[in-house]
Amino acid sequence: MKIVCKSADFENDLQDLVNLFYDEEDCPFSIEHTFEKNGSTLSSTFFVGSGDEQKKYEKTFVLRPNLDALLEKSLTKRFFKNHLYEILSTITKKSLPWGSLTGVRPTKFARDLVERGEVKPHLISETLVRDYHVSGEKARLVTQILQNQKCVIKNDKLLDLFINIPICPTRCNYCSFISSELKTVAGRVDEYVSCVLKELEAVKKVIAEKSYIVRNIYIGGGTPTVLSAVQLDRLLSQINYPVSEFTVECGRPDTITAEKLDVLKKHGVTRISINPQTFCEATLKRIGRKCNNKEVFDAYMLAMKYDFVVNMDIIAGLSGERLGIFKRTIGTLLELYPQNITVHTLSLKNASQIRGEEVKFKDDITKMVEYAEKTLMENGYKPYYMYRQKHQVGGLENVGFFRDDNVCVFNIDSMEDTSSVIALGAGAISKRVFNIQNRIERLPNCKFIEDYISRIDEMIDKKIKFFS
Repeated sequence: MKIVCKSADFENDLQDLVNLFYDEEDCPFSIEHTFEKNGSTLSSTFFVGSGDEQKKYEKTFVLRPNLDALLEKSLTKRFFKNHLYEILSTITKKSLPWGSLTGVRPTKFARDLVERGEVKPHLISETLVRDYHVSGEKARLVTQILQNQKCVIKNDKLLDLFINIPICPTRCNYCSFISSELKTVAGRVDEYVSCVLKELEAVKKVIAEKSYIVRNIYIGGGTPTVLSAVQLDRLLSQINYPVSEFTVECGRPDTITAEKLDVLKKHGVTRISINPQTFCEATLKRIGRKCNNKEVFDAYMLAMKYDFVVNMDIIAGLSGERLGIFKRTIGTLLELYPQNITVHTLSLKNASQIRGEEVKFKDDITKMVEYAEKTLMENGYKPYYMYRQKHQVGGLENVGFFRDDNVCVFNIDSMEDTSSVIALGAGAISKRVFNIQNRIERLPNCKFIEDYISRIDEMIDKKIKFFS
């Protein structure tokens, strides 16, 4: 069911909200929306129903005077979403954990409320519950995360450097990233690295000419450690910024060797990820992740010898898993005790191989996320960043946890939109943040490796103009 709106400016957000209440094919009625603005008074009207049985829902809202156009549009959208949420919640007798918030970054939403003077910091939780129908538990989570984000700096001369290696050993069935299996692009990996280095060389000149300061470096994917030790050395030897945080996603334990870790350590890498996703080996086979627990443990113990800060990812809601299996995964994580743990909720995106009907225990997924957050915090971990994705089961979230002050600053910068990002490689999206103007611009590279290689000069020209 597609909602029909008077203005296309609000259609996508309202549709996203409908989709959280109903699966697309299950919505039993149509929804139409119209509105009128008279001075500072905004009137919203929804028509909900089928045929002659449509019901009319009206509500008015008074906008603050002297708003700039961008903020007025934001407040208007916020009012419409609240109105629709109240209607659908009444009809379905269902509450959503994040209320009327549909955006990717709830913490950024709350931070903006504070910075615009709409809310006092100590009233964030109360405001989210009262005005946006967010559950008390999620509202408290937002408050905790904001309190733990002590590293936020807004300076338009600061930026992060991101390099994308969109290649994996195999493709997991839940994955929606545009990544290639190594066997399909093996003959072009050297050429791809050459193009990334060519883009990097051009970017280094822009950074120097414009006096940008590189704050963090992050090499992600995909699985960057599908590159050989020689290829990694070739890439990393050209990155020479004196940063305190340098992350490389190792991800798949079957790609981690002492030789590769030697290369990472030699070039100043400080953080890596080793991502089990689950410690149930039957699940690993089902999702197409061709590794086992012994490989995870061996890779982790090897990484400990190098004194890397280690992040480990897990996913709540993988095919066939019930709460008991997930609890065992949490227990194993706590035995390993990495500095960072990220708990993802399964997202059913069109680009993945898994479909909604394959997720048979949706009620358990909410319990999994609640259990993870509660148990990790009871064992000394604190939440420090969070984001949401479309089509996440239960409308839930992904949360990163840390211990002993080991936050990943890049993750905070990225999710809070506080720093610009120069992003290199296929599928990478650069972001320029204009903090004073409260404006963000984005520039994507070509999505696929073949296109990136053939159009590298075009990518470089656009990047230079974008950051000049």
